[in-house]
Amino acid sequence: MPQSERVLMLTGASRGIGHATVKTFSDQGWRVLTISRHAFDPRCPWKGGERNHIQLDLSDIDAVQAALPRIRDITGGRLDALINNAAISPKTRGGGKISALEMAYRDWLHIFNVNFFATIALSQTLAPLLTESRGSIVNITSIVGSRVHPFASAAYATSKAALAALTRELAAELGERGVRVNAVSPGEIETAILSPGTKEIVERTVPLRRLGQPQEVAELLFFLCSQKATYITGTEIHIDGGQQV
Repeated sequence: MPQSERVLMLTGASRGIGHATVKTFSDQGWRVLTISRHAFDPRCPWKGGERNHIQLDLSDIDAVQAALPRIRDITGGRLDALINNAAISPKTRGGGKISALEMAYRDWLHIFNVNFFATIALSQTLAPLLTESRGSIVNITSIVGSRVHPFASAAYATSKAALAALTRELAAELGERGVRVNAVSPGEIETAILSPGTKEIVERTVPLRRLGQPQEVAELLFFLCSQKATYITGTEIHIDGGQQV
C-alpha cells in the first residue's frame, strides 16, 4: 500500500448513505474497508471491493468480538478514519412505529447491538491505529435521537441518543491522542429506511421542502475525515434541511 494512501473503515456499506460514502472516498483515492451483513456485491463500482470487505452481522456481538483480530489485520497497520454507519430500524409490517412498550427485550438488544455496542467494540479495537494516524471517528446518529418521530421506534431513537453521548465521551477521551470524534445526524434522507408518509413529514417540517440525498451526507463525512476539519471534535452536525429548527 502506498504510504500516501489513506484508509477508511466503514460499517453498513451496502446501500444508501454507506454506498455513497464508499464511492466518495474511493473516488478521492482512499482505500475503503467495508463491513456489512451482506456479502460483497461485484456490481459495486469501487476499487478493491471484495478483498477489502468483511461480511459480519453486527447484531451478533460474540461474532463481532471473534472478528476483531481479522478487522484489525485487514487494515494492514494503517487506519485514518472509522465511520460507524450501520444501523437497523425495525417497523411494523405497514412501515409504522414500534413503541417502547411493544418491543420485546431481545429486539431492544438486537437494535442496540448493531447501532451502539458494535460501535464501541470497533472503536476500542481500532483506537491505537487511529492514534498513530491522528485520525478520525464519525458516528452516524439521527434527528430521532433528540425528538419523537412518527415512524422511528423507541429503541432506534434511544440507540441514536446513546450514540450521540458516546461521541462526546470518545472525543474527550481521544482528544489528547490527536483523534477527532464527531457525529453526523441525518434527517429525512432518501434511502430504503424511509417509511410511507415521509413525503408529508418533509412538506410539513423541512424548511428546504425536499429529501436529502445520500451523496450530500457522504460529502459531509468526507469533509470531517479530511485535513480541512482538523479542529472539529465532539460535535454532532445536523444534515436535515433545517428540520431541527
